[in-house]
Amino acid sequence: MLIAITGTPGVGKTTIAKLLAERLGYEYVNLREFAMSLGIGEAKGDELEVEVDELAYFVEKKLKGKNVVLDGHLSHLMPVDLVVVLRAHPRIIGERLKERGYSREKIGENVEAELVDVILIEALDNNENVIEIDTTNKTPEEVVNEILELMKSGVKKRVGIVDWSEVYDEVIPYLRLGGEGYGS
Repeated sequence: MLIAITGTPGVGKTTIAKLLAERLGYEYVNLREFAMSLGIGEAKGDELEVEVDELAYFVEKKLKGKNVVLDGHLSHLMPVDLVVVLRAHPRIIGERLKERGYSREKIGENVEAELVDVILIEALDNNENVIEIDTTNKTPEEVVNEILELMKSGVKKRVGIVDWSEVYDEVIPYLRLGGEGYGS
């Protein structure tokens, strides 16, 4: 089974993907490293610009039929059996990315993406089996246990459990609105 762990940068994908792979006895594959090992894409600073269709071709060719947990914020665009979209309060995303040294613009982009469900919508556009998990105030072990319970009970689709519209005022300082705000 090929499982994609995806979400906005800062949501905890790598931690959860590694722990889930370990608990399932699956291979862990970092999508960025996978692409680089095949010479796919072009490194631009810390980011890797990649042609999604080319990457999907190689995921299918090299990983299909294997038991793999695929980690990466593009993994929901790959041909997988299950997509797990990790979500976190947009303020948490903003703080984590600030700690990582992201630019004000990148923090704003990612906080906004989390706020308006960008990854979830893309996942639903590309896959039938999508499970949404709110990681806010949960340990990695609790998140993995929740994923495993849902898988064990046969759940293939669970979405619509996160609504950040109520927290908009809390995350305004992270958004790129011009004028006052984060980093001003």
